Amino acid sequence: MKRTQFDQLVIHDFEEKVFHLPAHSHTYYELVYIRKGSGIHLLNNNKIPYTTGDLFILSPEDHHHFEIRKSTHFTFIKFTDSYFAGHKMNRPDALILSTPEAIMSHKLLKEVKLKMDEPCVSILRKIVENIVAYNCRKDVASSPLIYYQILSIFGLIREAAAKLSIRIDDGQPDKEELISYIHQHIYDPYLIRIKQIAPHFNIAVTYFSDYFRNKFGISYRAYINEYRIKLIEKRLKDPSLSMKHIADEFGFTDESHLSHFFKSMRELSPMSFRQKG
Repeated sequence: MKRTQFDQLVIHDFEEKVFHLPAHSHTYYELVYIRKGSGIHLLNNNKIPYTTGDLFILSPEDHHHFEIRKSTHFTFIKFTDSYFAGHKMNRPDALILSTPEAIMSHKLLKEVKLKMDEPCVSILRKIVENIVAYNCRKDVASSPLIYYQILSIFGLIREAAAKLSIRIDDGQPDKEELISYIHQHIYDPYLIRIKQIAPHFNIAVTYFSDYFRNKFGISYRAYINEYRIKLIEKRLKDPSLSMKHIADEFGFTDESHLSHFFKSMRELSPMSFRQKG
């Protein structure tokens, strides 16, 4: 049974001895925080024991129900796709890599209980209390204050996932990993070809260029060329290094290929650049 929510953000805070809904799914996302109580959370095909302080994440494809053993105080934070879309101007750059919606849909995070240690346990409790306290306001869905409180919960989820060795970016590299690989292999043109680097990071070859541009705001080719030319410029400033040495170091077939690349990037020959320096 699917349940539909039309408001961008809805917060329900209640306590009960028998869960009021049968097993169900819905068309929105939910963060479910256990303020107190215990029981079993039936999530998809998993039976996950819950107790005070636990947090569960649910997305539209999930099917769930709670079997309450000890009277349970729940806080449900429910939001639609449009909630985060409506706050894009407030979204930190870190969330470009793994959006809240992507985190909520991560299947491995539904197979285990998210474990948090102090001070994260206390921080999560206080965040939820702040959100519930603010819920009396009519502008809760548009409030940047509540938006950042909810983002803080996702920060805690990221930490909990890291402790479980679960990557929440679907195995795709973060910026530091990708740049580190490029800088390490910049001297070997073969290893930085898209056909080589994309499989190395488990990214489809056909998607890699778009992936890189989305992360860095520049094309992959432009980034590689600019980084190579800056390194070559540094070498040219050292008069003890021959053109042949520099060409060999950066994997050019010969000096003429190096010269052609340099001219295409800087509109002057390597020798002219060296003489000007």
